[in-house]
Amino acid sequence: MTAPAIPMKLAPAPGWTVEADVVVVGSGVAGLTVALRYAELEPEAKVLVVTKDVLSSGSTRWAQGGIAAVLDPADSPTDHLEDTLVAGVGLCDVRAVRTLVTEGPGALRNLIARGARFDTDERGELQLTREGGHHRDRIVHAGGDATGAEVQRALIEAVLAHGTIEVVEHALVLDLLKDAQGRARGVTLHVMGEGARDGVGAVRARAVVLATGGMGQVYASTTNPVVSTGDGVALALRAGAVVRDLEFVQFHPTVLWLGEESKGQQPLISEAVRGEGAYLVDAEGNRFTDELAPRDVVAKAIMRQPGQVYLDGRHFGLDKWKSRFPTIYAICQEHGIDPAFDLVPVMPAAHYASGGVRTDLRGRTSIEGLYACGEVACTGVHGANRLASNSLLEGLVFAERIAADLHEARHAPGEPVTDDLAPSLIDPRARSRIQAHMSRGAGVLRSRKTVAETGAALRDARWTPVAVQPCVESWETTNLLTVATVLVAAAHARLETRGSHWREDFPDRDDENWLGHLDITLTREGLHMTYTPHDEIEGLDPDVVEEVVTRALAEDLQEAGDVTSLATIPEGQQAVADVVARAGGVVAGLAAAEAVFRRLGVTTIDKRAKDGERVKAGDVLMTVSGSTRSLLTAERTALNLLTHLSGIATLTARWVEAVEGTGTRVRDSRKTLPGLRALEKYAVRAGGGVNHRMSLSDAALIKDNHVVAAGGVAEAFRKVRDMYPGLPIEVEVDRIDQIEPVLAEGAEEILLDNFTVEEVAEAVRLVGGRARLESSGGLTLESARDVADTGVDYVAVGALTHSAPALDIALDLRGI
Repeated sequence: MTAPAIPMKLAPAPGWTVEADVVVVGSGVAGLTVALRYAELEPEAKVLVVTKDVLSSGSTRWAQGGIAAVLDPADSPTDHLEDTLVAGVGLCDVRAVRTLVTEGPGALRNLIARGARFDTDERGELQLTREGGHHRDRIVHAGGDATGAEVQRALIEAVLAHGTIEVVEHALVLDLLKDAQGRARGVTLHVMGEGARDGVGAVRARAVVLATGGMGQVYASTTNPVVSTGDGVALALRAGAVVRDLEFVQFHPTVLWLGEESKGQQPLISEAVRGEGAYLVDAEGNRFTDELAPRDVVAKAIMRQPGQVYLDGRHFGLDKWKSRFPTIYAICQEHGIDPAFDLVPVMPAAHYASGGVRTDLRGRTSIEGLYACGEVACTGVHGANRLASNSLLEGLVFAERIAADLHEARHAPGEPVTDDLAPSLIDPRARSRIQAHMSRGAGVLRSRKTVAETGAALRDARWTPVAVQPCVESWETTNLLTVATVLVAAAHARLETRGSHWREDFPDRDDENWLGHLDITLTREGLHMTYTPHDEIEGLDPDVVEEVVTRALAEDLQEAGDVTSLATIPEGQQAVADVVARAGGVVAGLAAAEAVFRRLGVTTIDKRAKDGERVKAGDVLMTVSGSTRSLLTAERTALNLLTHLSGIATLTARWVEAVEGTGTRVRDSRKTLPGLRALEKYAVRAGGGVNHRMSLSDAALIKDNHVVAAGGVAEAFRKVRDMYPGLPIEVEVDRIDQIEPVLAEGAEEILLDNFTVEEVAEAVRLVGGRARLESSGGLTLESARDVADTGVDYVAVGALTHSAPALDIALDLRGI
């Protein structure tokens, strides 16, 4: 018998309707932050928060470890970015990560302003700790190991105190409502209770924000609460939204092992325990892995052990367990384990979905008016494996961005239309079978055989001999079956091991074939999967490229077009051409050159090199074929961009080589050509450098003229803090004696302007890690190494973008 299709609709006709400007589905850190911030921006708007249980029942309150943010002067957004990229194993969107690490500290300060109280030291400063994958202390925590509970408490109190936010509890979201143009116009939901809004109803709204959390309950053993049944991802799939990278499910390495028969939500032993120095040992008491490696590495190492694995924190002593990890200590005690004296048995369990509903940097999904935030979303921050304690931060940062977009977009009202689909549900008795099959065949370790068997079992689970009645149990089981089917399809398709996706039959990472994303949509015909290649050097925004190409071609072509090619080349003539390096260097801007060719109708393009790759004279970077007229018309514009950006990358690489091994980073300035800043700074990254400020809004940089205008250094700092309390403050100095005063004011970064090598060394000694230091002015390639050897954090080179010589690259016709 053929299995029925994946259900495309859950809800029967709604029995009641309410109106709202925005409906937020979910009450964790992401959902409540969206609601609060939007209500602040739009005081007259009606914001409705619907949550499946009570306000405090989601995943946020279970987060033990903390929130990662750059708060230590010895830390930097670049360091946080790099740690996140390493954990994401090549699939993070650098633009999203850069947004996270630069806006994160401000978002955390906003959370504190809303009432969240984090642990502090004896000086009243926030305590910072470290977790796996982080190379700096940057994790803030509350109540020792009860960070999520404190965040949830503070946000709930803020929401309840806000007069324009309405909350509907015990409400399970079912389907998305859309208008005739396919735009989101609300949701249907089932309210579990009695009164005017019990049963299935509809919330009509101008925009919908999904903040429904994860899908850990798709597995038999998980750290997720019972409400985490993938409701948001399933709703998005039924609505036709794109879901990305669902195969990347992170398994937390250290969950309290309670035996083979223990199912459902399991007690978590926070990564912070290992961050504070606990060891992982085998049955013989031997350490077998780096406890602070990314989670996928640690979980895999545990699964490879033949016997039981334990966490050893006995050396902490009783006082530290009770003060730093009171929640974990109490949980262990409940199960007869005293971690101050006993080894703690642990095993991996399903923990976090790195994939989800695909969004852009403002939380917008592929459906207009539908947003996603938090674990339900795939922002690109996590790649193939989430870095510890980035999840709460992601919820804060992107929630504020969604609220800002809602405020700016002002979605027009519209009437939802009725579709012609009948509700279809899965038998709730299949729930435990789905979970068991997922844990057995699509869990920590996978293979072609296990995922194929799991896929077949899931298809069988769709069939039932009885009519399934609409109820919470059948709706949740249908959602679990939907997300499980998509996850298994993606896990079956990805023929490599990367991050939290481990294929026993394809044990290696395969960048040549699998450096990309799996995008899936659900149609009435079934799943539709698309492989989307990942940018080689992230951060080159396609919209920026298109804008630059448009302007460049307009300058070149004017109204008459390429008159020489039109006059000399017969219409319809075809040719093949190679883009060839005439000199050795580092390539950058291939995507820009490709965009020029495509804009002029050249669609057959074979890239032979990657941005960031070193090439030698004679290497073919790209082969293009098509209309001869189009090739020659595109030639100059494509080469203008490619030679210029490759020149920047090549010069940057020379500076990076000059300071290699010192720990000093090479970075750029704002000395860029008008309209080309994003591309030129991208080229710096391709050459191995890092970017300073993209604009005057990224950070406050106090220079001598600002000090004069403000009436002194202290006054300048105070004025910046008063107007922009969450903004990083940098200051430029040109004398040693200016350093102590700006440190006293709280400068996070000090720019040493035209200091000698000896003066830079003295500045490094004087600052002693209390702020980041940049050396700029008067630098040469010959002196770069001496400056870097002082221990300075950055050398800034304006010449990278304003005077780098172009790399000689040409277009050679080779066939007509």
